[in-house]
Amino acid sequence: GEVSAVVLQQSLRDAEAAYKNFFASLRGTRKGPRTGPPRFKSRKDARQSIRFTANARWNITDNGRLNLPKIGAVKVKWSRTLPSTPTSVTVIKDAAGRYFASFVIDTDPAADATRMPETDRTIGIDLGLTHFAVLSDGTKTDSPRFLRRVEKKLKKAQRELSRTQKGSKNRAKARLKVARAHAKVTDARREFHHQLSTKLICENQGIGVEDLSVAGLART
Repeated sequence: GEVSAVVLQQSLRDAEAAYKNFFASLRGTRKGPRTGPPRFKSRKDARQSIRFTANARWNITDNGRLNLPKIGAVKVKWSRTLPSTPTSVTVIKDAAGRYFASFVIDTDPAADATRMPETDRTIGIDLGLTHFAVLSDGTKTDSPRFLRRVEKKLKKAQRELSRTQKGSKNRAKARLKVARAHAKVTDARREFHHQLSTKLICENQGIGVEDLSVAGLART
């Protein structure tokens, strides 16, 4: 089918930015870790995304649908109300076959600050293996075992995947089952991190975190 020209233009801009970062990294003029050469995506990749900017003439309808050029009005399950008019939207299809819309909006930092409770409290966070985090006031947060909760279902899905023939429809279905099991773990982990970080931000003015590799500790 037809594709919006804006989507193709954004892909070219992304490629241009990736090459600029790569060559700047080679010259040593770019801060941060060394950047590798751009990796081009395939239509067969499990994760896909397209971006629409303001000039693509997309909009949100009065009944809350997302109206996209060359696609039409798409029903959306909103996670929150947008605080201002978005300037762009990225539509993402993840490995589990789910679709998400991510919006870019302009916000007022002063107005955002008023939504946070006033506090002069500071806290330090010690990340570890026995506990997910230990705070300087003695509070301990256990490490949730998200993967263990779906381990049996995941192993069963992986066994079914290993028995299928490459390129077959059954393999595509089995791969989707594995991806959905992993997505449940990822979603639970992200929600846990979000709730904990929001709580710490609301209760403290300053937060100190140690600078070490927990992954390195796990290997020793």
